[in-house]
Amino acid sequence: IAKTPMKRFGDINELNGAVQFLCSDAASFITGALLPIDGGFSAFSGV
Repeated sequence: IAKTPMKRFGDINELNGAVQFLCSDAASFITGALLPIDGGFSAFSGV
């Protein structure tokens, strides 16, 4: 946790918007994508 930009775990409520979008008709044209919801970890870790 100390090495992540947000310095904490994400809360389920912070994931909710992305999940609702991906399950909605607004995302009907998306056939495959990576949507990192990791508090900036992948942006700063070189992943």
